[in-house]
Amino acid sequence: MKISGPRAIPIALPLLHPSRDLSRLRSHHLYYGSIIDLETEKTLDEVLFTVMRAPRTYTREDVVEIQAHGSRCGLGVILELVIKRGARLAEPGEFTKRAFLNGRIDLSQAEAVIEVVTAQTAEGLELAARQLKGHLFQAIQPIRGQIETMLVEVEAAIDFPEDVEDIIHPELFAQRMIQDVIGPLEGLLEHYDEGHVYREGVAAIIIGCPNVGKSSLMNRLLQKERSIVTAVPGTTRDFIEETVNIRGIPMRLIDTAGLHDTDNDLEAVGIRFTRQQLDEADLVLFMVDCSMPLSSEDVQIYDLVRNRKTILVINKIDLGHNGLVRKIVERLQGLLWVEISALYDRGIEELKAAVFREVTHQSGPADLPAIVPNLRHKVAIEKALTASRNVVEGFGTGRPAELVAVDLKEALDALGEIIGMTTTEEILDQIFSRFCIGK
Repeated sequence: MKISGPRAIPIALPLLHPSRDLSRLRSHHLYYGSIIDLETEKTLDEVLFTVMRAPRTYTREDVVEIQAHGSRCGLGVILELVIKRGARLAEPGEFTKRAFLNGRIDLSQAEAVIEVVTAQTAEGLELAARQLKGHLFQAIQPIRGQIETMLVEVEAAIDFPEDVEDIIHPELFAQRMIQDVIGPLEGLLEHYDEGHVYREGVAAIIIGCPNVGKSSLMNRLLQKERSIVTAVPGTTRDFIEETVNIRGIPMRLIDTAGLHDTDNDLEAVGIRFTRQQLDEADLVLFMVDCSMPLSSEDVQIYDLVRNRKTILVINKIDLGHNGLVRKIVERLQGLLWVEISALYDRGIEELKAAVFREVTHQSGPADLPAIVPNLRHKVAIEKALTASRNVVEGFGTGRPAELVAVDLKEALDALGEIIGMTTTEEILDQIFSRFCIGK
């Protein structure tokens, strides 16, 4: 249990036995004691507790942490005692919000806390940890500094119009803008495209005709029996969804009903769901059976997915032969293809490698970028880029300095939104509402 605020210590200490002289309690030291109910004088639990005095705390406020046994009932009783003495329940993300408002971390670091908590792979955790260390702040601040310097120069030209030519040299000004602002911002956007899949993952759908082995592949990738596998076509009537780690990328894997013509109402509903999921998927695993010639329904599915990001998964190579595989590849042209046997675990690693290449556009182990903005950051960077390019265009076309200053301020404010210097209360509420209580 964590209590933060100016009254944290006087609220908590009377509940701890034996009582201790506040002046002798050393900050950031661990103490042993018991929790007592002041009304009944009953001992409720043995605890360890720490008093941490501001400003050397997470929130930069006085903090008391109490470590009790894990009983839900016991913790609930202790919480009630603390609330009776004047504390209140924290709102979602309030501890981190206080850390931001008190200047211990910037807004991008605050967002990194929830990304650390929700990371699905080691790679995603590593990216969040870098942001938690302030890497994005360190990248943004020099860019803001350049914009601020140029804004001062432009405003000086506005205040002293007779000295404009001495203060501003349009070509040099535009060159500085391109080199020191636009270039670094474009680099940050490239990192977003490169690394967001590690943070947010991708949705991959397995589609194909009935009984080609979609459920077997699902089970093989998950390494557990999640989908029902039988020799009877049409076993999967609904879609089944699980998350699997593909070389550090969290992939939401969707096993679907086979796409084909049917008179069965229940099966038809599953096929309709499959088409809906297909529209939302980032990647398609189109599966065919190489133990038999392609059917007209295989070709129909090919026409449906050929212009999407698709991997052709040729299954049952343990039953098929090279002649049929060659004919399949020749007929279903233009798709990256992999041969597997889902039943005997053949070609699965090659399939994972193909998925990784399609998603990251890299063939070998990924070098994670040092800085990966999230979607909110991306939108703000794009806004700053647009304003910065307007500045360059303005100097090229002789736009009045007052209008150039407006664009510079817009770029400055957009970057300030990322680190929390120009952020509205509404944006803060949106960010911290994603947190759980206690963070």
